[in-house]
Amino acid sequence: MSFLIQDIEFLKGVGPVRGEALRSELGVKCPMDLLQQYPFRYIDKTKVQLINELKADGDIALVKGQLITLEKIKGKNNRHRLSALIKDSSGFLELVWFQKIKMLEEILKEGKEYIIYGKVNVFGGKASIAHPEMEEFQNDVALHQTFDPVYSSTEKLDGLGLDAKGRRKLVKNILEKVSPADFPENLPDEIVARLKLPTRFETIHWVHFPKDEAQKMHAHNRIKFEEFFFLQIQMLFTKATRKLTLKGEIFENVGPIFNTFYSKHLPFELTNAQKRVIKEIRSDVGGGKQMNRLLQGDVGSGKTIVALLSMLLAIDNGYQTCLVAPTEILAQQHYATISNQLKEMEVKVAFLSGSIKGKPRQAILEQLAVGDIHILIGTHAVFEEKVVFKNLGLSITDEQHRFGVAQRASMWGKTDHLPPHILVMTATPIPRTLAMTLYGDLDVSVIDELPPGRKDIVTVHRYESHRPRVYEFMKEQIANGNQIYVVYPLIEESATLDLKDLQQGYERLLHNFPRPDYQISVVHGRMKAKDKDFEMDRFVKKVTHIMVATTVIEVGVNVPNATTMIIENCERFGLSQLHQLRGRVGRGADQSYCLLMSGDKLSNDARTRIKTMCATNNGFDIAEVDLELRGPGEIEGTRQSGVTSFKLLNLIKDQRIMTVARHLAEQILEDDPTLELAKNIRIRNYLRATQKNGGNWALIS
Repeated sequence: MSFLIQDIEFLKGVGPVRGEALRSELGVKCPMDLLQQYPFRYIDKTKVQLINELKADGDIALVKGQLITLEKIKGKNNRHRLSALIKDSSGFLELVWFQKIKMLEEILKEGKEYIIYGKVNVFGGKASIAHPEMEEFQNDVALHQTFDPVYSSTEKLDGLGLDAKGRRKLVKNILEKVSPADFPENLPDEIVARLKLPTRFETIHWVHFPKDEAQKMHAHNRIKFEEFFFLQIQMLFTKATRKLTLKGEIFENVGPIFNTFYSKHLPFELTNAQKRVIKEIRSDVGGGKQMNRLLQGDVGSGKTIVALLSMLLAIDNGYQTCLVAPTEILAQQHYATISNQLKEMEVKVAFLSGSIKGKPRQAILEQLAVGDIHILIGTHAVFEEKVVFKNLGLSITDEQHRFGVAQRASMWGKTDHLPPHILVMTATPIPRTLAMTLYGDLDVSVIDELPPGRKDIVTVHRYESHRPRVYEFMKEQIANGNQIYVVYPLIEESATLDLKDLQQGYERLLHNFPRPDYQISVVHGRMKAKDKDFEMDRFVKKVTHIMVATTVIEVGVNVPNATTMIIENCERFGLSQLHQLRGRVGRGADQSYCLLMSGDKLSNDARTRIKTMCATNNGFDIAEVDLELRGPGEIEGTRQSGVTSFKLLNLIKDQRIMTVARHLAEQILEDDPTLELAKNIRIRNYLRATQKNGGNWALIS
């Protein structure tokens, strides 16, 4: 057994106590794990400076000089310091230490040459370095010119001597023992040559101890490429395997239900993008393979009508369908919209949520089981074991990142027949690089145009001092017969404070918009569901002019008559949330507006978010900025997908590497779907060795 996979505590310089700390603090169980904890930065010790070049206070310097004098000086309170004078061809430099004086007196010898590294202090025109790192000069300057790695650490590790210096020593110790045989090549020679990649053995040395910037860059690029390449191979293999092995129900008929609705009841002309997506779905469900498709569309782009037409296609072929949404409000919105659109057709639509109990619930379950219900719309309740269909052919989930993988997979067991076709929808635009990572195993459709007649929402930023003018604008909108949302942020940690904000805002509005001329609704997360529904209903029916709400209205309210969205304390919202909220208006033919209200003090990030919102209505452009500001780990849905587990790859800065990796992975699997060819055997073996949980790679025989 290679020492690289032995218990970390048996590594020289570790032992039981440090071994336990490395396991608990970093998850390092063996020397190989330690090698895969890469430095997050490097100390550049490649440029040796002359002493007379050291002029700036706080500069980091590397100097070669002779130790002229070494003297212990007694200070106040009997505290000593050690002072030394170093000389090179250009001048003199003072060094000073306040700790470990006795040890340094024994080690340092006058007359010898040293390499000195540390932070320069300039006082009274004279340079000095306190507590420098010192190495005795070894004939060749190149031996001392290094990029020293710095590793992320914890207080506990530092206390056990496993700080940057201690870790450096351990890694050096491991690298002195390894050989190329410990790091066999995992990529085909053709890719290594084509991309001019270093070997894996060189990479592991260079990532920890590069001689120069070029070596560091080559090592980093190789690791980043591997991280994304193997993820893409895995995802694309899963996708290909599913297409080869998973059969799906065949929807071969475009029948009377689909055609009647399309020709007589379609509320508007479909956009070219919607037609293209329906064509893609029809191709999937008619081909005998199980569909697994992601439908991305910006707010208001018309995903629901595409979902409905897909469901009618299933019904024409004798199958039941379901649509699952993450909240009761959104599920009810879908139910109301779809029921209304199908009211003149013989299609039975039912609604199921946790709040439906007793006999009504039992009746729905019985009708589902015998096939009397064609479309079931609901919440998480649909995933429950007791919910069984006679013949489920299509399962649609909306805002799918809010559901766990296990929940979505449970739909497979809802019928005795072949697994249903799967369509997942999201109104959260995802940048292309992130989509490749999150949904690389799905086919992706994008609705990238809004229905005709839709006008871009005019978005402006206003400070508190502009409030009187904002109120005048609101009164103009109401006089024109339009309605207004006023939204307050909701931050869980301070729900009480947020409620206070909303309450104060409501009272201020009552003062400026008095009854009976104006009617105001209030909705927030702490209200009972029936009270919330009552207030929502009043707004939908145009009884109230203004809806004051927290972010409960982020999804699920469609009021075409609402033309103005006012977002209070907009600096407290994330960019994607601002965009989702703005999407609640602009649903009718009238010009709509979004007013972003903020305080005077704004962080740089808040300014960028506000500026982006005012500059564009394009959700994909907004998502790119959001990704840059927050990083992938903070984008909704990424935590469960493992996107944040990349060690060096940066989804924003490394897009070129990602594109190349994805392209090569696609090429390889297109030519060799099961990785059987000799040239791909390394990829296959490496994936087998590293796939801890087996997963789909067990399918490779």
